[in-house]
Amino acid sequence: MSIRTIGAAALVLSVAMTGAALADRAPTPDELTKIEAVLKKEGFVKWKSIEVESDEIEIEDAVDANGKQFDIELDPKTYAVTKRKAE
Repeated sequence: MSIRTIGAAALVLSVAMTGAALADRAPTPDELTKIEAVLKKEGFVKWKSIEVESDEIEIEDAVDANGKQFDIELDPKTYAVTKRKAE
């Protein structure tokens, strides 16, 4: 491989990794209000973290009224629960 090819590959890889790192973000205040409303409606009383991605919203360690812990995923457009995984 030439230096030019290696340099181009390194540039593409670094851009791809930067894009992936920026994909997760905290919810906006409006999103947070909607997400919390869904979580409370579903019976959850607390949660560890919320991350918004382009294709899903991830809620880590959501705890229901019975003390059971779950990881939850919501659709970012409808805020519907798409996944509920017990811990």
